Formats: sequence, structure tokens, C-alpha cells
Amino acid sequence: MKKAVVLVSGGLDSSTVLALAKEQGYACHALSFDYGQRHRCELAAARQVAAALGAVAHKTIRLDLGSIGGSALTDPAIAVPRTASEGIPVTYVPARNTVFLSLALAWAEVLEAGHIFIGVNAVDYSGYPDCRPEYIEACERMANLATRAAVEGRRLHIETPLIDLSKAEIIREGARLGVDYSMTVSCYDPDETGRACGACDACRLRAAGFAAAGLPDPTRYRAKAAE
Repeated sequence: MKKAVVLVSGGLDSSTVLALAKEQGYACHALSFDYGQRHRCELAAARQVAAALGAVAHKTIRLDLGSIGGSALTDPAIAVPRTASEGIPVTYVPARNTVFLSLALAWAEVLEAGHIFIGVNAVDYSGYPDCRPEYIEACERMANLATRAAVEGRRLHIETPLIDLSKAEIIREGARLGVDYSMTVSCYDPDETGRACGACDACRLRAAGFAAAGLPDPTRYRAKAAE
């Protein structure tokens, strides 16, 4: 059975990607990161999603991107914005996808897996530079220059099945595959139980996606957001 490493954050997009990879016949090795994020409940969601969607393994790697800071997701001194802003938002974590993909590449090489799946999206997203197709293409070129596997003829492919889909299209795909989105956490500032704020960029994109898909939104919101 062909193997794949699938990056699983516990959010809506990565959960959909895991379901898609499994549908395509991959033995899915789920990979999550405890990177110093303020919202630790996403790690519990990632574990739940990996188990529910049949990952053959789930690894969580500890990092300390919080010591670098520079993002509202890792630095408590930077507030998570509640309104849309111009340019790249402060929720961008410097070099996060580059770090994550490098470690996914290392595990894929050890597993002799030829594919890495990541849930980046360049349609309904927050404008992060490391979600663009040209970035993924550059990472794949690097992967096939930097690894013994590639030098020995085992090329590695970075799969981005959501990159050209709207949030509504992603949700419809997940619904078709039976993904239980109530398990997932997308919010940039959830409470300790995973209830969403309902106001951040991620919450707005998620809510708009369910509305556009014509499907009920199973997100658990804090009481303040629901009022």
C-alpha cells in the first residue's frame, strides 16, 4: 500500500485532506506540530481527527516557534485581529510551512513514502505567502534535490488537493467523504475547550464556507459570539 505523510493541524482543511488521501488509497501517516501555538486545543482535535479518519500512525513533533515570536498565534503580546486587514495579517507565523514541510520530508524519507499532503489553499485564505502554488513547487524542487531518496530515484511529491478550491468546495468534499467537522478547530483564538471566537479571519472564512456550501455549520462558538 502506498504511503503518504499528511500534515494534520486539527482544522477543517487538513482534515479534508486526510480524508482525500485515504480515499486515494494511501496509508496515511498523520503529522502534527506542537510549535508553541497559543491555541493548544487544536492538538487534541488533530488526534481525534487522525483516529476517526483512519490514519495508520499519528506523530506530534514539538518545536518552539514561540521563542521566535512575530505572530499573534505564538506571541501572547500580539492580539488576534477581529476585523479584516490589508496585506499579510499578524496571524502569519514566520516560515511555519517551510519548517513543517521540512520535517514532513524527513519522516517521508524514513518511511519511504513518496507523497506529502498539505491543506494549503490559495482561494479562500488569509493571504499567507507560504500557501501559494509557486511556493509549493519550489518546496518540491528542493525536496528532490536535498534527499537521498530522490538521488536514488525515489522522487517525492507534495500534494495540495485543496489549493484551487473555495472554502465551500472544500466543505462539500469533506461532507461527501463523511468528515465530521464538529471535531475540528479552525479559530485563531478559541477557548481552552476549542469553542470558536466567531470573529477572527479563520472563523469568518469557515462560517462563510458553510453558508456558501448550503450546509449547517457544526462549529462550537463561545456564548459571546453566539449572542
